[in-house]
Amino acid sequence: MVATITGGTILWFVLFLAQLPFYGWFDDHGHTWWVWTCLAGAGLGLIGIWYVRRRDAAIKRDAANRRDTPA
Repeated sequence: MVATITGGTILWFVLFLAQLPFYGWFDDHGHTWWVWTCLAGAGLGLIGIWYVRRRDAAIKRDAANRRDTPA
């Protein structure tokens, strides 16, 4: 799961960087939201990576606690 989110985050950031040299064109045509959408996707992807890693750690902790606790 983390690998998928990381890949998507990298893709969004690469698209943001690829569009930066053409910012003037986007601005002239009223499409600057394309650039900022890519940056927002990268930012949200970072939050997603953080969330999924914490969630996986919590699941592993819970499984270890259940295994160590007698029934």
